[in-house]
Amino acid sequence: MSATAAPRTLATAEPPSGQVAHVGPIGRLGRYTATHFRGVLAGWVVVAVVLGFFAPRVESALSGAGWEASGSQSAQARKLVERDFAGLGSYGLMAVVHSPTQTVTSPAFASVIRRVERTLRASAAVRTVVAPTPGLSISSDGHTAIVQGGAARDPNRMVAAADSLKGTLRKLSTGGVQVNLTGAAGMWSDFNVANRSAMLKSEVISWPVTLGIMLLAFGSLVAAGLPLMLTMLGLLAAAGSLYLGTRVLDISIWAMNFALMFALALGIDYALFIVMRFRSAFFGSKLDAQEATAVTMDTAGKAVLFSGLTVLISLTAVMLVPSPAFRSMSLGIMLAVIFALAATLTLLPAVLAKLGPKVDNLSLPWAHSGEHRSARFAAWGERLWRNPLRYGLLAVIVLVGLALPVLSLKTSMPSIKVVPSGDSSRVGYGQVQAAMGPGATGPLQLLTTVGQAATVARVAQSDPGIARATPAQPGGGGMALVTAIPRQDPSNPAVGATIERLRAHLPAGTLVGGAVAENHDLQRLLSSKTILVIGVVLGLGFLLLLFALQAPLLAAAGVLTNLLATGAAFGVAKWIFQDGALHSLLGFQSQGFLDAWGPVFFFAMIFAISMDYTMFLLSSAKEHWDRSHDAQDAMIGGLAHSGRVIFAAAAVMVAVFFTFALSGPLPPKEMGIILGVAVLLDAALIRLLLLPVLLRLMGRRAWYLPAWARRILPDVRFGHS
Repeated sequence: MSATAAPRTLATAEPPSGQVAHVGPIGRLGRYTATHFRGVLAGWVVVAVVLGFFAPRVESALSGAGWEASGSQSAQARKLVERDFAGLGSYGLMAVVHSPTQTVTSPAFASVIRRVERTLRASAAVRTVVAPTPGLSISSDGHTAIVQGGAARDPNRMVAAADSLKGTLRKLSTGGVQVNLTGAAGMWSDFNVANRSAMLKSEVISWPVTLGIMLLAFGSLVAAGLPLMLTMLGLLAAAGSLYLGTRVLDISIWAMNFALMFALALGIDYALFIVMRFRSAFFGSKLDAQEATAVTMDTAGKAVLFSGLTVLISLTAVMLVPSPAFRSMSLGIMLAVIFALAATLTLLPAVLAKLGPKVDNLSLPWAHSGEHRSARFAAWGERLWRNPLRYGLLAVIVLVGLALPVLSLKTSMPSIKVVPSGDSSRVGYGQVQAAMGPGATGPLQLLTTVGQAATVARVAQSDPGIARATPAQPGGGGMALVTAIPRQDPSNPAVGATIERLRAHLPAGTLVGGAVAENHDLQRLLSSKTILVIGVVLGLGFLLLLFALQAPLLAAAGVLTNLLATGAAFGVAKWIFQDGALHSLLGFQSQGFLDAWGPVFFFAMIFAISMDYTMFLLSSAKEHWDRSHDAQDAMIGGLAHSGRVIFAAAAVMVAVFFTFALSGPLPPKEMGIILGVAVLLDAALIRLLLLPVLLRLMGRRAWYLPAWARRILPDVRFGHS
């Protein structure tokens, strides 16, 4: 098919060259940027220079902790222990000295212990140093000893301190004696380093893959380069903004990871939709470049705006979880989305108008300028119109079958298995467990008054889940601390039951803390907030779709079908990560559960991405419906004009997400697989199959709007006159 032969179903209403199209506010914004290229470019250059100046500093400024339930009993206990017990809380440093051949009584072993103590005392992050004590921090065989360093800083800065100390401590090892830094601060330090390296590797892999897909989708190197230009600008601006944010509050390093990923994925999605529509308006009509830009933004730009608002709403719901790490991760993604959206609505139309016909420079031989309508997707839409039940039932059966394992999904906070096996924290962790028992790496800290200390120690020692309890240690403010060692590994669900049992039986006012208790409290918080977050995301998503589409049934269908893709993605995640399938291929060791943040955080992310495709498809369908009021034209035309964009955008996202599954520690693999599978299923089985089938089955009812709602809702249209 040649460009001149391309159907002009939506171009027939365009004004001839030299006339001005009637457009709405977003179209007028597009026309303004198109006619003020230098001003728009200058504004973004200022943004890039100012925020770009701070961007390189962001990695060192982001924090490594924040995984706590704010206001929980364990968080209160940690603050009191740090204040009244020389900083020996859950984020104190734990240096493990081990030798398979020597004991603490040998001169070489004792010499290493003294050097470890001197190194910790020399650090400004260490408030006090506790030497190994027989029966407490020296194993019964004498081959393993623990030197503790009390935290002089908050958890985030203790993770940073572990970054700088773990290498120095490891160098103190001799031929027969090893030194490894473990504990919560050491574990998060090692995990963050491995995670940062994995993210960088994934970004390096994904960029050329993305460019290749974009080149195939656009057929022009210039057009394919525009989304990448916007993405890089969004990344730069988001990174600089995150750095400035760290001057005010602690922001998790995960915020940067997710911001990078979403800036790449959504920036490309938005630009792809805009650029394809511009090429249709410019090459497929008699409009000049500026008016083609205005028309493009009045249609595709409006859909992108609603899509971006949906993403922001979904991420806002995650803010309902009172955890610093969760809230800062949401903030990071929101910043990336805001900058990507702003650049798409201002800089991109200005550049497109400036390029005009040059947007198709360096084209592939088979590229067809102006082909907005895809004959293949039109044919696919006609097939679905003729046989809706055959294809619709098949999609439902596949999705429900994949989603059923969700009923047996287990979640928990990350175990030591998320850290690479050769890192100091994991090596030291294993040495402590082998020498002192599986629960020695997750001690519980029971904080009480001096008067109740004996009772607390007696109750703890008699609990079936406790291997041993230490005598009470007096501290400041009339407080006493009892350390209880569980019988099981910290990731074992039985430890959570032990924590709850102790809280029920210990004297009133006693606080149960420690790193394992903090994980337990965060897991319970996440479980309690999951339904609320999902409900808020679904409710707000429905309202936004209703506002945009003016069709309650269609808005409900768009939201509810998202649940199928989400359920199916988590079903696949259960099979892979909980059951351990494909562990050899993907290079991980199964924890026997999915990380606890998955259901809340990944649901919001999947919903946000799915709404991208929903908005692209249904805004195009609404454009046809508003013009013809014909249900068949709306379904087939909507699919024909958005199918190729959805297909290309999904291909880019799947490529981006799956690169995260190929490298690094376990959590990025979970993220990559879950999000990649969700996008794949959503695009292939829902947006390009099930949702068009529902449009077919609902017919004209899909676009029904009650009279009372018509009086309340503004008249939103995705076409132009």
